[in-house]
Amino acid sequence: METSDHYETGETLSQESVAEFLQAIDCYVMGSRTYETAIGFESKGLGWAYGEKPVFVLTHRELIRSRNTVEFYAGDLRLFVEEQLKPKFRNIWFVGGGTVAGECLRLGLADEIRYSVLPVLIGNGIAFFEGLNRDVALHLVEVKGYQSGIVALRYEVGRDANLSLKRENATAS
Repeated sequence: METSDHYETGETLSQESVAEFLQAIDCYVMGSRTYETAIGFESKGLGWAYGEKPVFVLTHRELIRSRNTVEFYAGDLRLFVEEQLKPKFRNIWFVGGGTVAGECLRLGLADEIRYSVLPVLIGNGIAFFEGLNRDVALHLVEVKGYQSGIVALRYEVGRDANLSLKRENATAS
């Protein structure tokens, strides 16, 4: 994404690094609002961001299937991920909204969280993680600042005891 900000010592986000990152993703899972946003971008000539990778849309609504790689699912998210997706796909990327992200965290399905902080404050919108019913420990793995002013953060999702053990080991060394 382009911004009007400029961070002098930041990295340049290259097409190659983005392509390399996207290549590592095996499938996408998203909510219906994110899917509708993606269709809207495509209808405006901005393209389909997910290439030919499988896209699974979580919804109870009837939606237009925009391409052959899109499938719809309504049901138990844990069963869907553990019994249908994990046996077929190694790197499952949950895209978009706070509802899906919050549910993945509540169910213990997320291994990693990536945030991109843009140099724009939005006055309202959807929460990052809607309806979390507990704290979720995170472990910072990577921080990158880009010349556009965007900061990319990558966290491992803590499995409470494992994160505590990692912290003890880190302080003991």
